[in-house]
Amino acid sequence: MSSDHASIEAPPSIAPIPLDRRSLSALDVGVLWNDLSLGLLVLLTGGFLAYGLSVPGLVGAILVGTLLGCLPLAAFALAGAREGVPSMVLFRPALGRAGSVLPSLLNVAQLLGWTAVEFWAMALLADALASDLVGIDVPSVWLAVVAAGCTILALGGPVLVVKRFLERFGTWIVLGSGVLLTFAILTGEPDPAHGVLTPAVAPIPFWLAVDLVIVMPVSWLPLIADSTRFARAERGTFAATLVGYGLGNAWFYVLGALIVRELAVSTNDLEGLAGTIGTLTGGAILLVGLLIGEAPNAFANVYSAAVSALNVRPGSSQRALTIATGAIAFLLALAVTIERYEVFLFLIGSVFVPLAGVFLADYFVLARGRYGPVQMFGASAESVRWRTLVPWVAGFIVYHWSVPTGPTGWIAAVRTAFTSFGLPFPLLDSRFGASLPSFGVAFALALLVLRRRPRS
Repeated sequence: MSSDHASIEAPPSIAPIPLDRRSLSALDVGVLWNDLSLGLLVLLTGGFLAYGLSVPGLVGAILVGTLLGCLPLAAFALAGAREGVPSMVLFRPALGRAGSVLPSLLNVAQLLGWTAVEFWAMALLADALASDLVGIDVPSVWLAVVAAGCTILALGGPVLVVKRFLERFGTWIVLGSGVLLTFAILTGEPDPAHGVLTPAVAPIPFWLAVDLVIVMPVSWLPLIADSTRFARAERGTFAATLVGYGLGNAWFYVLGALIVRELAVSTNDLEGLAGTIGTLTGGAILLVGLLIGEAPNAFANVYSAAVSALNVRPGSSQRALTIATGAIAFLLALAVTIERYEVFLFLIGSVFVPLAGVFLADYFVLARGRYGPVQMFGASAESVRWRTLVPWVAGFIVYHWSVPTGPTGWIAAVRTAFTSFGLPFPLLDSRFGASLPSFGVAFALALLVLRRRPRS
């Protein structure tokens, strides 16, 4: 046995899942990721696409963005099923064990943000229902209830949620609500109380709309292997993820844009969106369905935040980390506002789109689609692979450079500083948005700077 093989030490919390514990079929995977693509926040994000595009252009941007975002998502799902480890452990061969701490911490940060928004949105829906039905307005109580409920689901794990929650009743309620919502939107009338609505955001060009669609499936990239590691076999996992998530994502993005276009709802007002849905035919049923549909999203965020933290501190208790995640997100949800939601989405894209390019180049090309435990847990995985930061950082810069008014505007600030001194500062051609250039640069550079490694 080589010294590298002899030094393998995989902590039980993040070790490959034994075959006898992998119980999710391809259908189970498809059900889970279809459900995670359906929710109130997807409708809200779709609303940002309502202005500046014709209906055919809008649908085209959603279909293109869904395909471009779901292909790498499905590839990550396949890698998780093949290797049997969490998403953050998959980054170890490319970044090194210590290097994988950085995306782990970034993922925990974004998941705390997502969880807080999910808790806040669910509490808003529950409070709206309670106010209409029984006249009780206690949003903080509902926030505590949904936080506790979703944390309990996270303690149960993906197999329990899929087999006992989604497949027994959850996913059927959500799909039924989606069908009813589609009918209600197509047959509804604008609310006269809204009057002539001024767009809350500037009209959006085609490829920037594509970026906003891509970012939703991309935000799940650092999570998806946390569930697909429980797949019984890798066969069918790619297709189940691509079809399951893709269909739901495209469907609810279109519905979100149509709500804004056809029913005159503000694009940045989640409370107004929920209120309008409540006035549609079967509004109370729709709100209940959306509330149930949002719970698995919050579960996945809480669960994966704890699993990502285990890659940083493998000896920690997953149960304790899960409870801590739910508690912190609950406190953050008390102060949630939605004004910077679009910026939050772009920032997620700028971090994880190029990281996806690096991983896919390393795993599917350089490692030929297989890492194995030696590369993830052996001695060679311990040090930081500094060269991997080159394509990742380059892709991050290209993302911001392509759309300088997007995530943070820091490139625009640099350009202003240059031009104030009469110095030229050319911007990249943004006709293809930010995601494609960022991914392409990171993928290509990863192939150049990373070494091909023998298969374990």
